[in-house]
Amino acid sequence: MNGMETRAGRLFGVGVGPGDPELLTLKAARVIAAAGVVAYFAKRGRPGHARRAADAAIAPGAAEIRLEYPYTTEMAADDPRYRAAMAAFYDAAAATLADRLRDGVDVALLCEGDPLFYGSYMHLHARLARDFPATVIPGVSGMSAAWSLAGLPMTQGNEALAVLPGTLPEAVLTARLRAAEAVVIMKIGRNLAKIRAALTAADRLDEAVYVERASMAGERCLRLAAFTGAPAPYFSLILLPGAWGRS
Repeated sequence: MNGMETRAGRLFGVGVGPGDPELLTLKAARVIAAAGVVAYFAKRGRPGHARRAADAAIAPGAAEIRLEYPYTTEMAADDPRYRAAMAAFYDAAAATLADRLRDGVDVALLCEGDPLFYGSYMHLHARLARDFPATVIPGVSGMSAAWSLAGLPMTQGNEALAVLPGTLPEAVLTARLRAAEAVVIMKIGRNLAKIRAALTAADRLDEAVYVERASMAGERCLRLAAFTGAPAPYFSLILLPGAWGRS
C-alpha cells in the first residue's frame, strides 16, 4: 500500500433520448463508452429501454448493473406501499452504485429522455451527489420527439408551455387546461378516460393530438378524438399546440 487514497469515481446521469439510438448525443455516447460501469433501470422481465437505446455505445469490457423496479404502473403512485417500496429500491440502488464509486470507478447511469425531467436518475442523484462528484448529460426529451413526429409547432412568440401529468385529479387537470396555452400531457396510461373528460370539460378535445412511441418502432400520431385504444401504452403523450400551431 502506498498510503494514497483511491480517487472517488464520478457518477454520470446520462440521458439517452426517447428511444432512437441515433438521437443519443455525441457527449452521451462518449461518456457511456468510457465508463467502467454502465447501470440502467428496467421493468421486471424487460431488457430495459435505456439499455437498448445505448447498446452500440457500451464498451465490450464494461460491467453492467441492472436496476429492476419493484413496480412500474401496477400500483398507484400515491399508495403508501408503492412509496415505501420505491424508496427502498432507490436506497438499495444508490448503495450498489456507491460501492463502485468508492472503488474509483466511473458509473454511467442511463436514463430515458432527459435525466432531470421525470427521470428515475434524479432519485439516485439526490442520494449520491452529496458524497460523490456527479455530472448530468442532458438528453432529447420524449415530448420533443413527439411534436417532431407530429410536425406541430408548439410555441411561438410569448406563448407558454405547460407540462401536465395525467395523474392529476380531473378537476385540477380541467382548470389547468383552461388556463394554459400550449400543453403536453404525460403519464397517460390508465388515466386516459379521465384526461378525455378533462379535455372535454375544458373545450379542448378537438385540439388534442395523441402520440405513441415517438422515435421508436411502431410510432404513430393521430387526433385524440380518433384514438380508441385504452389504456394507452407507457410511451405515449398528448399534445395541444399553442394558437400559432393551431392556425
